[in-house]
Amino acid sequence: MYAFTLERPTTLADAVKLAAAGAKPLAGGQTLLASMKLRLSAPEQLADLSGVKELTGITRDGNSFVIGAMSRHLDVANHADIQAAFPALAYLAAHIGDRQVRAMGTLGGSVANNDPAACYPSAVLATGATVVTNKREVAADDFFQGLFTTALEDGELIKAIRFPIPKRAAYEKLRQKASNFPLVGIFVAQSDSGVRVAVTGAGNGVFRHKGLEDALAKAFTPESAAGVKIDASDLNSDLHASADYRANLISVLTQRAVAKALG
Repeated sequence: MYAFTLERPTTLADAVKLAAAGAKPLAGGQTLLASMKLRLSAPEQLADLSGVKELTGITRDGNSFVIGAMSRHLDVANHADIQAAFPALAYLAAHIGDRQVRAMGTLGGSVANNDPAACYPSAVLATGATVVTNKREVAADDFFQGLFTTALEDGELIKAIRFPIPKRAAYEKLRQKASNFPLVGIFVAQSDSGVRVAVTGAGNGVFRHKGLEDALAKAFTPESAAGVKIDASDLNSDLHASADYRANLISVLTQRAVAKALG
């Protein structure tokens, strides 16, 4: 790594001041530290958020879960209330990366980084969750803006994410064996306002699939999802899978997710 200084704020106010002054926020470090080791990233100052208690905690607020940005994947996976009321989210968290990643990685870090193959952004987008920052609240549809790009401004930190609890939901993915990132991941959520389907791993960022949403709103069945033609023209093609293969995965995994959601 290049030389850097490490700050350890204990309050959100101090963390915000450091970020506003140019310090790079350090959450779980699962992406940032790896890129620093490869000298692809060279921040001169890091602000370790692990000591900021205001960024932790999981609470239920009516028909929503409010999850602190520094909640680890294991915190979400093992939370009894989430397992009971929103098992799809607990399942997603329990199957991110490997055991070490789940012990260190955080919800806020994953969402702020917006890796095009990350799992959490699909849950945020599919449920229509709200990203709560130190400045404002941002709807999921407005938050994700493309490859590693979000609506966060310089110095703005995610405090928590508010997840509405859907009537039915499920997450399905096919792992890329070398990295454990999803080759394609599908999060399906049905609520009183309709059906949302979020796709990760297949394009330049997480996205909703309107064709699948419209079909499943009419009939929430695997057969309905199977009848939707998936356009491969805007999907990724790389050494792991072609765009056509990813298009087929979107269809197959959506069918599986719907079947799982139906129980």
